[in-house]
Amino acid sequence: MQKKFKLVIVITAILFVVMALFVFVRIKLLRHKVFVKKTKEGRYHLVVEGKPYFIKGVCYNPAPIGEGYDYDLGQDKCQPWLIDGKMMSEAGVNTIRLYKSSDNHNGLKKAIGDFYEKYGIRTALGHWLGFWEYPQPFYADPEFRERIKKEVLGMVKTYKDEKGILFWILGNENNYSFSGRVNPWVCPEADKAEVSEQANIRAKIYYSFVNEIACEIHKIDPNHPVVLGNGELGYLDVANKFCPDIDIVGILIYRGKTFGNIFNGLKSIFDKPLLLVEFGADSYNSFKKQEDQEMQSFFLEAQWKEIYKNSGFAKDGAGNCLGGFIFEWSDEWWKHNSDNSLNWEIHDTEAGWSQGAYYFDNKAEKNLNMNEEWFGIVGVSEEKESEVNKRLPRKAYYMLKKMWENSSSK
Repeated sequence: MQKKFKLVIVITAILFVVMALFVFVRIKLLRHKVFVKKTKEGRYHLVVEGKPYFIKGVCYNPAPIGEGYDYDLGQDKCQPWLIDGKMMSEAGVNTIRLYKSSDNHNGLKKAIGDFYEKYGIRTALGHWLGFWEYPQPFYADPEFRERIKKEVLGMVKTYKDEKGILFWILGNENNYSFSGRVNPWVCPEADKAEVSEQANIRAKIYYSFVNEIACEIHKIDPNHPVVLGNGELGYLDVANKFCPDIDIVGILIYRGKTFGNIFNGLKSIFDKPLLLVEFGADSYNSFKKQEDQEMQSFFLEAQWKEIYKNSGFAKDGAGNCLGGFIFEWSDEWWKHNSDNSLNWEIHDTEAGWSQGAYYFDNKAEKNLNMNEEWFGIVGVSEEKESEVNKRLPRKAYYMLKKMWENSSSK
């Protein structure tokens, strides 16, 4: 009888230890899981290490003067992130957005690791989904889809265990191709349909493809959300039907001082948390033909206040915004004439497109007032420090520093 009693005690102790270990491991795993939480009031939060996390982000592609669209951060032996990370941290930046992976996996892992370990800055890593393929993407073609999916899943497998990874962003403004506005693609099903239906058919094909990739990512990596990158709200009513498995809707938007109905608009057509994956203002006044840091700072301050007003932390607003990525950290001197490498060493002041909502300089010639090479909150100089083009913080940098550095949402 006594032996049986001792055996029961031993078995009970073993079960207790096993249960304790199970709970410990589960808690540890949950602490490393990034996920979206919806409150009982219907407001959204991104949760990181068990705490709400509001994204105070910048788009990051620190191409040196003289380099262009093929710049690869993982291949950059000068390690500009060591300079940029310190400056970002001092300003309160907590997240960067990278638009693509690298041909040098170890080099990019080092950059992601340094950002996180040295400066507490996390990384959102993206994939273009073949949008800039030459001559065009082919989202209706099985071979093209399979190749792109293989690339994306390879990226996820390679970087998913890096501590600094926050989530994955699929695409950017690929929906602009549905109507042939940018990078039109062949689609037999759409081409046979009525003109009024062609764009929606392409949207269905594309968003179904994104959903397919998102489902595969969730199997490989259940710890990091998947973000759909989309130009404005275009075709998100279609995405609601054919892309339900993405976790966050990422919007690219340039509307000047205000984002208008974007927050409540998304709630009415696709009730997912919203993230501004790209927004901003340039610092060149095309009307006055001179740099105008005051103008850039004015617009960015108004935009950021509206973002926070619609966050889950605020009392009013839509409550569905998880933060945003300002476009961009530093100027890229190659962007205006991107195919002409001779221009990559010139800081071009010619505007490339028009947006009247940025009203300080919309009276410029032909109303062209958006200067692609002047969007950085940090300018770059031909002078170098530690082999990196010297960073020149603009007024917008200091304005954001004041707004962000004391923010409680890390």
